[in-house]
Amino acid sequence: MAKVNEFETAHSNYSASKRRFSDEANIHYTYPSAEELLDNIDDLGEMIQHHQQNQLPRLKTLENYYKGNNETILEAVRRKEEDMADHRATHNFAKYVSQFIQGYMVGVPLKTQHKNDDTDKKLKDLNRDNDADEHNSDLILDLSIYGRAYELLYRNQQDETRFTAIDVKETFVVYDDTVERLPIAGVRYITNKFSDETLVYLHTDKEIIVYTLEDDFSLTHKDEKPHLFNGVPIIEYENNKFRLGDFEDVLNLIDLYDSAQSDTANYMTDLNDAFLKIVGNLDIDVEEAREMKKNRILMLQTERDSEGRVGQADADYIYKQYDVSGTEAYKSRVEEDIHKFTNTPNMNDQNFAGNRSGEAMKYKLFGLEQVRVTKERLFKKSLRDRYRLINNIMQIAAEGGFDVNDISITFTPNLPKSLKDEIEIFVKLGGDLSDETKLSLLSIVENPLEELERIKNENPQTKAVSYDFPEKDGGQENDKQEVGEKDAEVS
Repeated sequence: MAKVNEFETAHSNYSASKRRFSDEANIHYTYPSAEELLDNIDDLGEMIQHHQQNQLPRLKTLENYYKGNNETILEAVRRKEEDMADHRATHNFAKYVSQFIQGYMVGVPLKTQHKNDDTDKKLKDLNRDNDADEHNSDLILDLSIYGRAYELLYRNQQDETRFTAIDVKETFVVYDDTVERLPIAGVRYITNKFSDETLVYLHTDKEIIVYTLEDDFSLTHKDEKPHLFNGVPIIEYENNKFRLGDFEDVLNLIDLYDSAQSDTANYMTDLNDAFLKIVGNLDIDVEEAREMKKNRILMLQTERDSEGRVGQADADYIYKQYDVSGTEAYKSRVEEDIHKFTNTPNMNDQNFAGNRSGEAMKYKLFGLEQVRVTKERLFKKSLRDRYRLINNIMQIAAEGGFDVNDISITFTPNLPKSLKDEIEIFVKLGGDLSDETKLSLLSIVENPLEELERIKNENPQTKAVSYDFPEKDGGQENDKQEVGEKDAEVS
């Protein structure tokens, strides 16, 4: 019986038994110091060459899978039979995983707060001017895809501090070779597609040096200028200890699912083009049979033999047979494994959809919660580096400094919440809310203060209304209730 759970090709460019990426694809670059690197600038050229030849292919592969261009199924050699269907179905599990984790972590924007009110206002203004919520979300997405993300700090033409995310495929950080692994330089190499010139920007803790990258990876000095961040202004964010993307270790499973679905699609197409088999000695010519098939009916009349006996005739289609239930079960297993090993829920799972409360969701997302803790710790570490450099330049620019350790950074998981349950618990605890807070709970009210002002203007003679909720005493309800009274008489 023919299989449909492995893509039928003469041979494949990729074998599942081989490692997809080498160890060189994700190493850190180290060097004794920035001064020694500048004295041996050819070593920087070798780093760039190594990055292009060893690290860039991995980053491009991860990006392709996120975009739905799954390489293995798309690059495999054509099926053996030239006249058979050759569908290539890609399934964007990678995008699902990364976007789910991105929304879960920063769907509710992270909060930064300082103990000092004036400093807190400066930080909020700085984050607003830099669209920090969107910026942090982009960093989280890069982390999920590539396992790393990079941020560049700079002063714009208005002499304002800015930070932006930069392309992972064009950037790396060089660290010293001590156990502390401190950054000594940040490298960006950008190729102008129209002039075919590649510029290399080397950011040290004191200056930005620009080189031209030649075809042999040698560097020619072009320009340099100082900066005042007192630190390397390119900050690396890491997704985990090994800088792995969130879907990187299930790429083979995604390939298996693509192959199974592609073979199923090929089977369905080949079934429509199945061969018609007619058995018997028929009194019918080819053109007549072709016309009958076109009209979707076959009238088979057998010839009589020499003794006048009528022979037997039969017609059916020749096509591959496969185990439908077994194949569908196989694809379901692969899909479940993808979700299991990425710690993301299958939103099509009815058991998951039936749990609507936030607490029930937490149990379903318990695995992702463990991953989130690690992600947050590493992200906060790099965030503090961001604000440390910002503090350095603010002090030099006489914009006021602050203690970075006094900044609190809070992540809020983006989980659905049951407002009804929260209110019931709050009331049972004897709590009370202001009118402004009550109005803020309504989706139809955009500005609670304005709404309170409208209420006051429409009913200037009405006092605030207060209610004592009825309580039960020995089975009897206390119906005492106070309502607002009008101050003026109604004529």
